Amino acid sequence: MREIVHLQVGQCGNQVSSAFWDGVLAEHKIDPNGVLRAAEDSLEAQRLDVYFNAASGNKYVPRAICVDLEPGSLDSLKSGALGELFHPDTIIAGASGAGNNWAKGYYTEGAELIDKVLDVVRLQAERCENLQGFQMVHSLGGGSGSGLGTLIISKIREEYPDRMMATFSVLPAPGVSETIVEPYNAVLSTHQLVENTDMTFCLDNEALTRISTDVLKIQSPTHADFNSLIAKVMAGVTTCLRFPGQLNADLRKMAVNLVPFPRLHFFMSSVAPLSATNTRSYRSLTVQDITAQMFDGRNMMAAADPRLGRYLTATAIYRGAGVSMKQIDEQLLSLRTKNAAQFVEWIPNNVQTAQCDVAPPGETMSGTFIANNTAVMQVFVRFREQFQKMFNRKAYLHWFTDEGMDEMEFTEAESNLNDLVNEYEQYQSATADEEVYADEEYVEEGEI
Repeated sequence: MREIVHLQVGQCGNQVSSAFWDGVLAEHKIDPNGVLRAAEDSLEAQRLDVYFNAASGNKYVPRAICVDLEPGSLDSLKSGALGELFHPDTIIAGASGAGNNWAKGYYTEGAELIDKVLDVVRLQAERCENLQGFQMVHSLGGGSGSGLGTLIISKIREEYPDRMMATFSVLPAPGVSETIVEPYNAVLSTHQLVENTDMTFCLDNEALTRISTDVLKIQSPTHADFNSLIAKVMAGVTTCLRFPGQLNADLRKMAVNLVPFPRLHFFMSSVAPLSATNTRSYRSLTVQDITAQMFDGRNMMAAADPRLGRYLTATAIYRGAGVSMKQIDEQLLSLRTKNAAQFVEWIPNNVQTAQCDVAPPGETMSGTFIANNTAVMQVFVRFREQFQKMFNRKAYLHWFTDEGMDEMEFTEAESNLNDLVNEYEQYQSATADEEVYADEEYVEEGEI
């Protein structure tokens, strides 16, 4: 079956992944110790090998590799509710930590741990019959998730160039900053993600805070609330791999439809239904409601307004036994017609759909929306400006150069980010009639 190897790196990556595994276990009726509680011929048990390796005694072990440069978050994982779920050999901790420093994670501390991580990655990949790819959960603001995370991605890309690489990346948020050197870490990480991933799902704490307070009506949201929202997106993205449906989509199909140009693979995402606990009994769940909420800019999990950009492509994944493809097609056609200006005209039929018969626990119907919208450049522009202010004064630079980095790497990363933003701007304003910029440049150079 089309297996996925899951990597969780850094404190953020491990905490978000704990919420993800909670959700996946509930959907497949597996208890926290890994024992399957569903019948072996049930829908829940049919495709367990996408994320799990079978062990003895009806036990299933996640195909997950838990990594951090300091032992604290992994000790919490081992002593928590899911402590018995993971194979001990797949939990890899450093000793000294990355100290919120990308260079420590990528060059010094991370370099000491990378061989051990890659040995476990190879072992997990070799046990797969038909490895589809890898998915990583990490944050770009700290040191381990950004530095070590992107180092692991680049090494996996070298060894498995034909496998998919998807990341769920928590980006720095304008109003919820946790470390001062976040802009440096984020720009250096994005430089790697542009080159080495096939799909990057952009998430940030400000958007998650807004959804928690405005939509879910939680007065004082915690990171546990944010993690459960991210976990819903992650579960939704892989729904059609894990369960049968009328129209299935896997990671590769999704990437082929969502990525019109290789560098523009940064997505915004949302899930539906989302509502406050005390209003659930008053809502109706129809395909129309799910579609409207998925496309609502207030539910996007990145702090960027999709109305200020244009949709290059999008994927809508619906879950529920009562969902028909006819209803889905009608709603999406209606939505595209009403909002035609928000979709680029030079990619016809640019919304991919997928349908799965199995709804999440506690719901009769749900949806996951993934958008390749040019508005995502707002996120990059924001931390690029913060980066430039600090880099112009060479503030904090010595912490990175002391780890063996060259100042030129900062300049290259900034230049790459500038190019990325320019590409998004170019395709946002492009029309179906105008000629391709790249070809024009090539002709001009040839003439010279």
